[in-house]
Amino acid sequence: MKTEKTPCESCSMPIESGPYCEHCVDEAGELQAFEERFERMGQWLRQREPGLEGGELEQRVLEFMSKMPAWRDHPRVKART
Repeated sequence: MKTEKTPCESCSMPIESGPYCEHCVDEAGELQAFEERFERMGQWLRQREPGLEGGELEQRVLEFMSKMPAWRDHPRVKART
């Protein structure tokens, strides 16, 4: 029997329960601070696309975060345009 997975509301990684995956929460199980998630998402994107840097990298991360329920209303995400 398959367990239905839903996307993490912070990064979209498939998870079985809760709103956030293990990579997006702190030791207490709370969503990590915006700046920490922003930096980690930037590191992940930089690994996938090594030539991506600076403003373009930041814009791509903010664009992705704008689609995530956990971040779409964050002031920095809203101010990206």
